[in-house]
Amino acid sequence: VRPIRPHAERPESVGIIGAGPGGLAAADVLRRAGVQVTVYDRHDRAGGLMTYGIPGFKLEKDVVMARMAQLEEGGVQFVLNCNVGVDLSFDAIRGRHDAVLIATGVYKSRDLPGAEAPGIVRAIDYLTASNRKGFGDEVPEFDQGELNAAGKRVVVIGGGDTAMDCVRTAVRQGAISVKCLYRRDRANMPGSQREVANAEEEGVEFVWLSAPAGFEPGGVAVQKMRLGAPDASGRRMPDLIEGADYVEDADLVIKALGFEPEDLPALWGVRGLEVTRWGTIRAAYGSGRTSLEGVYAAGDI
Repeated sequence: VRPIRPHAERPESVGIIGAGPGGLAAADVLRRAGVQVTVYDRHDRAGGLMTYGIPGFKLEKDVVMARMAQLEEGGVQFVLNCNVGVDLSFDAIRGRHDAVLIATGVYKSRDLPGAEAPGIVRAIDYLTASNRKGFGDEVPEFDQGELNAAGKRVVVIGGGDTAMDCVRTAVRQGAISVKCLYRRDRANMPGSQREVANAEEEGVEFVWLSAPAGFEPGGVAVQKMRLGAPDASGRRMPDLIEGADYVEDADLVIKALGFEPEDLPALWGVRGLEVTRWGTIRAAYGSGRTSLEGVYAAGDI
């Protein structure tokens, strides 16, 4: 491992942490400019959410894998199954390259209190299992039914595009019924309206103005809501309707509540890497420079 070198305006070698869309786009641009690029990723296949998050019916995996092969043929080197901070230190990566780009994305799932019981799973785990199965991998959690919607009453909590991926995947897996709980109405949901329309055509039932109040064997305790005054973003805030609780029957509950940043400075044991109040890496607008010399950040992180 070479000592950490000062920043060079035209680096000969760049290490990219994260093989998702942002990291791969950067790898392509840098390699075309004649820079040697090495991509480090924790998974066994490159592509990030393109590979393991987005369902195959929306993004064909043979297309994604062909793109990975094209990057490799162009000289991009991939170090897979590499969990930075465990298998290889952040400082070691800095020592190998003139510059480092952090492009890990945002993968820490938001959660709900008391949502750790059997039959309650995270969206990222559910979608990853489905995509791995599509690759032909051995997925015990899928085969044993934990991450498989076949023959089950499925409830998905959330209103974003990840929730839409989950409900449409559950339909294709042969669920008995698929319902999506969202605490606002259709006009105030964050996900694509086209995705909602596609899901409705496929038989998904949307239960608007409904929020989970708790979990019990075989169901979700639901609180009915009404829309109140707008918040700072202009979206109307949901208010609880007293006495309108009920239980939504479910064999499989999928939490699709969005994602937040991991605590990368702590995970990687690196000092001086500044983060914002949201937990993302603090990077200069336009250049992506971070508080560390020769270290940049891009994408969702």
